[in-house]
Amino acid sequence: MYPGQQPGPYGQQQPTGPYGQPPQYQQPYPQQPYAPQQPYTPQGYPQQPYPPQQPYPPQQPYPPQPSPQPPAQHLGEGRMRLDPNLTPAQRDLVLKIQAKSKPMAYGMVLGIPLTFGGVHYGITEKPLGFVAALAGLGLLAFGVFSLMQMQALKRQLRLITADAWRSPAAHLPGARKAATQAAYLNGLLVLLSLAATGYLLYKGAGWGAYGNSLGFGALVLGAALPFGMAVAAATTIPQLLQVIPAGAKVGRSLYSVIFVLATTVTGEGIKGGSVGPVVGGGLTLLICGGAMSLLGKSAKRMRGETP
Repeated sequence: MYPGQQPGPYGQQQPTGPYGQPPQYQQPYPQQPYAPQQPYTPQGYPQQPYPPQQPYPPQQPYPPQPSPQPPAQHLGEGRMRLDPNLTPAQRDLVLKIQAKSKPMAYGMVLGIPLTFGGVHYGITEKPLGFVAALAGLGLLAFGVFSLMQMQALKRQLRLITADAWRSPAAHLPGARKAATQAAYLNGLLVLLSLAATGYLLYKGAGWGAYGNSLGFGALVLGAALPFGMAVAAATTIPQLLQVIPAGAKVGRSLYSVIFVLATTVTGEGIKGGSVGPVVGGGLTLLICGGAMSLLGKSAKRMRGETP
């Protein structure tokens, strides 16, 4: 046993300090668990925990909205079926144009024969015909006024129609060539319409239309239709020279009118066994059919589409 060591109660050695004194042990303080620290914002304020997010309720699919349907068209109204691709503004203008077409047609169809037939009757029969001519002039003026209103509505329609503006492909040689070809075809349409006008006036002598007032009025009315088509086709030529596709569409529509008339003439010639109407009607059908096909291709080229 070394000096300074005291035997323990159980024979174990007790440790001593540096001077032989037993060391003084300090009781350790009980460690308290640290409280969880809350996160702080950059401004030094405790950050509040966000509440748990609530799941969104499942969204119900919206029912498909029905596309606006054109108004019901009854038999005998004389209205054309509207294009379903028209915008609401275009559809509204088209309906207004159709509404103006009826008084225009009544004014023209009644005013032209009454005016010319009244003048013919006043010259050849009695002065009472001039009174009828004045009434016809009133109806004709009403038809012309409705026509002017239609033209104003058509100009508004052209402002919101893509084909009524200069083609974006106007700088391409193919579009310019197609526009020139369409202008020549519409020029041919002018000549055909004027020829039809002269043909009707010439044939009226053989029909005896110049000998009575009623026949003369009907003859002038019949000749006014191709003459109006000639004027309409002539107005499209400046548009086509500016590479505006609408001119080709108008020319195609006018050719379709002559195509229907030529079909009627050809059918009557076949039934009657006349060679002249069959040859003339068949040749007109070939010309109109080819022109309609070429105008359709020209309109596509002017739009920049592949025909």
